[in-house]
Amino acid sequence: MGHSYGKRAGTRYAFSRDFRQKGMIALNTYLKVYHVGDIVDIKVNGAVQKGMPFKVYHGKTGVIYNVTKSSVGVIVYKKVKHRYIEKRINVRIEHVQPSRSREDFIKRVKANAEAKKQARADGVTVQVKRQPALPREALTVSLTDNPPETVTPLPYETTI
Repeated sequence: MGHSYGKRAGTRYAFSRDFRQKGMIALNTYLKVYHVGDIVDIKVNGAVQKGMPFKVYHGKTGVIYNVTKSSVGVIVYKKVKHRYIEKRINVRIEHVQPSRSREDFIKRVKANAEAKKQARADGVTVQVKRQPALPREALTVSLTDNPPETVTPLPYETTI
C-alpha cells in the first residue's frame, strides 16, 4: 500500500467534528466580532473546507493582524528546525475562536490590584507574587487507634 502525503494526511480525527456537534454550524460563530490585536485559537472546523488552515496550525494560538469580511489574518509562530518563524495566515472565521489563555492572568491582575489597594489602606505590605504549592504536612499514624489488619484473598468459587 502506498502512503498519502497530501495536505490533509493524518487529520482523520483532528478535523472531525465532536460528538453532537455535527451538522449546521451555530450562528454565534458568524456573529462574533474580531478586532486587530485579539488573541484567537485556531481550531479547524471540518465541515467548512474553504479558508481552512494547514494542519500544522490546528490548535495553535495567534494574534489577529487583519480583519476582512469573512476571514481574519492571524500571526502564529511555527517551529522550523531550531527556531520559531512568524507566519501570517488567513483563516475563515469558522476555524478560529476567541482564546481564553489570558483570562486567568487578567483575573490575577485585578485581584492583585485590589489586594494592594486594601493593603495600602490598612498600612501593611502584601505579597502578590505566586507561590509554588508547598509539600503536604507530615502525619504520624498511631497504631493504638487503628491496629493493622491482615488482608487475605478469598478462595475462588463458582456459583452455578
